[in-house]
Amino acid sequence: MTIIEIDKDEVQQRPVPSVWRDIFIKVVRSFVVGDYQLNAGIKTVLPISKETAAQISDYIEDYGEQLIELPDETWNTSICLWMGDHWDVLVDLWTEAEGRSDLVLSAQVMESDQGYRVQIYMVYVP
Repeated sequence: MTIIEIDKDEVQQRPVPSVWRDIFIKVVRSFVVGDYQLNAGIKTVLPISKETAAQISDYIEDYGEQLIELPDETWNTSICLWMGDHWDVLVDLWTEAEGRSDLVLSAQVMESDQGYRVQIYMVYVP
């Protein structure tokens, strides 16, 4: 397995670093079971507001397909881009019927004294 390192490249989109992938796997696993506010808690993920959780829930419901956990293939197409003080991350989401769907999970990853912090923004079709 190739290890993808963290890179602060402001010009080119990069693959999601290996060390962040488990975080996004846990987030999507929570979404699959309907926990859009991540009530179970994920150590490095900032709390999701009720409004954001409702937007995510509504968008997935309106999309009309059953979200599934992230397969390894997700990392072939999911990307991040250094924005000067954080990374914008887009993780491709998968559904039962389609496989890789048009849906993406949008997040930001920030550096902190305690390591990396993840802010979930939305799920949408770009």
